[in-house]
Amino acid sequence: VAGGRFLIVAVGAFRLDSIAHAEERDSGTGGFAMFAESALPVVQNLNSKSGRDFYGLDPAPLNGVSIVPLRVHDGDEASCLNLNRAQVPRILGVQPYSLQNRGAFTFAQVAKGLAKDKPWLLLDRPMPDGTVPAIADQASIVWALGKKVGDTIDYTDGHGRSFKLLLVGALANSILQGSLIISEDAFVARFPSESGYRMFLIDAPPNGAPAAARALSRALQDVGLEVTPAWRRLEAFNAVQNVYLSTFQVLGGLGLLLGSVGLGIVVLRNVLERRGELALLQAVGFTRKDLHWIVLSEHGALLAIGLLIGITTAIVAVLPALLTPGTRLPVRSLALTLAAVLMNGALWAWLATRFALRGRLLEALRNN
Repeated sequence: VAGGRFLIVAVGAFRLDSIAHAEERDSGTGGFAMFAESALPVVQNLNSKSGRDFYGLDPAPLNGVSIVPLRVHDGDEASCLNLNRAQVPRILGVQPYSLQNRGAFTFAQVAKGLAKDKPWLLLDRPMPDGTVPAIADQASIVWALGKKVGDTIDYTDGHGRSFKLLLVGALANSILQGSLIISEDAFVARFPSESGYRMFLIDAPPNGAPAAARALSRALQDVGLEVTPAWRRLEAFNAVQNVYLSTFQVLGGLGLLLGSVGLGIVVLRNVLERRGELALLQAVGFTRKDLHWIVLSEHGALLAIGLLIGITTAIVAVLPALLTPGTRLPVRSLALTLAAVLMNGALWAWLATRFALRGRLLEALRNN
């Protein structure tokens, strides 16, 4: 029981939930309601009246909607959806203050020696030798690029000249996974041929998000705009990790099942060997209900100790990961699993007790 519980809690602590807290700024969605990409660049400012009029956008569905546009230079997908090592990752250009003012996303790490209070503004920090500061999702940095915060990446700009990207920060599990993010000014200076915007982070009231998505998709269909809920994009990234975790949780569940059945067998054998003792208790006035309670309380302690050992050791094992910024413990799912395990073990113990105490116990006393 303890071994199975350890495996389930230790693995389950890393399960990623895309929906929980999705509306919060420090979540993986950055608090944005929708994420959009277009096949062709959008050259107008969709936050201005003139830009919306240019595309014939109805102002009513866009009431309270604001958009953070990003410039895109195509490259390798540097997310967990790409099994290959990204050689030339995609680059996004954004106005840093548009994300910093919102407090969007959580930073898992910032390069040593740099200020941590306004991490997005590090993209505007001047660097020597023409090095361009960049931010990326932590998963992209570690797994897709094989780098760490503080490392540099060689890149070629639109003029064929080489320059370096310095990784100054890492985001914690975000919808921006798969790309390197630099300031829009640096992007325009190095990729002047990339006109307009092809990626958008959309803020919208919860009740107005579906109407805004329909209005934007309809008005910008000529540029191939595709709008999806931000949490759904995050879920696509999280699904890769969650599938692996589910596999190991199944193994832990099998261990718990065997442990629970084993507990039932221990109870059954123990009670069968003590039928004479239990019969004596019944003879001196204990009711059958009292005997059931005595047996269940004795063996329920074994189940509780097993759960306690498994949970305690699992928490110790995953504590460093839980203390990482941006990590959220899936308390609800783990609590439901714990309750299911406790009920399963208690059920087997109850069935074994009921089976062992059936019949006339006084016959066992006469036989002794």
